[in-house]
Amino acid sequence: MHAALCCIAACTPLSFFAQTTTIVYPQPKFEDANRLQKITAAMPVIDQLFKDYAEKNHFPGFAWGIVADGKLLHTGYIGYDDIDKKVPVNSQSAFRIASMSKSFTAMAILKLRDEGKLKLDDPVYMYIPEMKNQPYPTKDAAPVTVRNLLSHSAGFPEDNPWGDRQLADTDDELIALIKKGISYSTNPGTGYEYSNLGFAMLGYIIKKVSGMTYEQYINENILAPLGMGNTYWEYAKIPAIQLAHGYRWLNNQWVEQPLLHDGTYGAMGGMITTIEDFGKYVALHLSAYPAGDSKESGPVKRSSIREMHYPWDVNGFNVNYKYPGGRACPMVTAYCYGLSWARDCDGRLMIAHSGGLPGFGSNWRILPDYGIGVICFANLTYASTTPINMQVLDTLISMANLKPRQLIASSILNERRDELVKLLPAWNNAEASGIFAQNFFMDYFSDSLRKEATAIFAKAGKIITVKDVAPENGLRGSFIMEGENSNIQVTFTLTPENPPMIQAYSIKEIPKKQ
Repeated sequence: MHAALCCIAACTPLSFFAQTTTIVYPQPKFEDANRLQKITAAMPVIDQLFKDYAEKNHFPGFAWGIVADGKLLHTGYIGYDDIDKKVPVNSQSAFRIASMSKSFTAMAILKLRDEGKLKLDDPVYMYIPEMKNQPYPTKDAAPVTVRNLLSHSAGFPEDNPWGDRQLADTDDELIALIKKGISYSTNPGTGYEYSNLGFAMLGYIIKKVSGMTYEQYINENILAPLGMGNTYWEYAKIPAIQLAHGYRWLNNQWVEQPLLHDGTYGAMGGMITTIEDFGKYVALHLSAYPAGDSKESGPVKRSSIREMHYPWDVNGFNVNYKYPGGRACPMVTAYCYGLSWARDCDGRLMIAHSGGLPGFGSNWRILPDYGIGVICFANLTYASTTPINMQVLDTLISMANLKPRQLIASSILNERRDELVKLLPAWNNAEASGIFAQNFFMDYFSDSLRKEATAIFAKAGKIITVKDVAPENGLRGSFIMEGENSNIQVTFTLTPENPPMIQAYSIKEIPKKQ
């Protein structure tokens, strides 16, 4: 027994016996204290972009808003809610936002999940028994799950514009459709295809699980806590002076479109709201960033909101994408839970959703890392609103010289940097230092490490200063050692152990900036 213990002591790396470490992860932050003033200064240009776009595309009425750092910073309006009565668009104008409603339904599902009332991987037939014996394309298909409905991966066919005309259907009509058997385009879980039917089912599941209609549940658990008192589902309940009428541009004139009443499919596209109200919802999504230790203050957990933003179903890569201003920038896209996701060539992460129904078109888009968002509503059939919001964000970032939040190195990254610096370039007694993981000297060899580092340091000359760690995340980063002749970059990655040890390392010479 004693021999075995001695063997363990002799063969086990020092990290095994190291004391545990409490790692401090400082909050990412914006470095520019004047960012809000710079954003505000850009608003005249932003307003003109929106106005020009509305006129060019024959929007009867148009409303927009800019959200930054937790509040609706700016709003703008042009045109009419009601052309015949010449009612101008204003801060109380209530537009139908169509598929932008989907994220509210998704948020309600996640809130119910957080309350332990359902699971995302539950088969849908647990809540809609009529889904039990569906005729899938093949007999070995997996059943549709709640998660499939959230991410448009249920195997249902894309159903625009059919779904748009079902808005006022009842629960009974939805169940009757399911009983007849759904026609599937693919097996569940095997691909992305946009489905309004899937979100109508999610609305029905909210009712089965909560005992309230999806409208009641969302009103009480999301809208009311956010103070969204001018948000509706049924247009007939809206004061006439507030309601934005919907139009279609035909034969060089606007033709009013009939509004559909609220029904089962409202869970996919029935919400009617104002820029001021929706700005509160956008601020909620932005408040989920950065992750932190502060007390939860929203109606839904911040982690669940970030989960809504995760790209669950990648659906596109446009290598030829160009911003509306003409700037080429490839873009990859995906669908989340009731939201879309995109990352462009500059690494900008965007969360968004559009809406389109007969009479209406809308879009909202946030850049969580930049703390900004944009909203716009139009009362024109399937109004194309994504391009202008993309242009506005691109313009705003450029004009205000906005930078994303900067990660701050964790305490362990700083500690390991200091320890590495002491070892370079000679690597003397490195194996006994206790900072390297078990794999390190199996993958890197002391003689080679010493030879490489010595040559690079000789070229760099006397080291003048060691810069802060530039973190990639809490356990990976790099730092610069400035030399008289050239600089040195050291990159390292830590293990999942406690305390984390260095498992990977690289060093290279980089030229000084001119």
